[in-house]
Amino acid sequence: MGQKMHGQNNDWLRKHRIPQQLRNHATDAERQFWQYLRGQQLGVTFRRQHPFGDYVLDFVCLEKKLVVELDGGQHSDTAAKDEARTRELAASGFRVLRLWNNQVFQETEAVIETIMVALAETHPHPSPPLEGEGVDEATP
Repeated sequence: MGQKMHGQNNDWLRKHRIPQQLRNHATDAERQFWQYLRGQQLGVTFRRQHPFGDYVLDFVCLEKKLVVELDGGQHSDTAAKDEARTRELAASGFRVLRLWNNQVFQETEAVIETIMVALAETHPHPSPPLEGEGVDEATP
């Protein structure tokens, strides 16, 4: 069953202040990217370095259940772990966008457009519609 994500739910991460450390030592790409996400500039609230289980997510919009991960060269060595993390997030109802750091620097407008499209997409309904929902009454 998927995890809820409303705050820090890993005592070790909280005790060792891992999210705060990651925020204070963000990569250049993370710092630049945050300038576009902060303060509801895209119409929603994003959090950065947000705990989820044993992970710390780069950026997440809880309202839209969208996770944005920025990957540098080191992530090519951890593809299997990244895929497992993505599956766990998907099982909890989140969509994951993985972007390369160089995209933030070289294709900023395209990256922001990709996020805007993902935010606008209707999130899949978690269960079948209730009786009478989704049925067009005018159809014979």
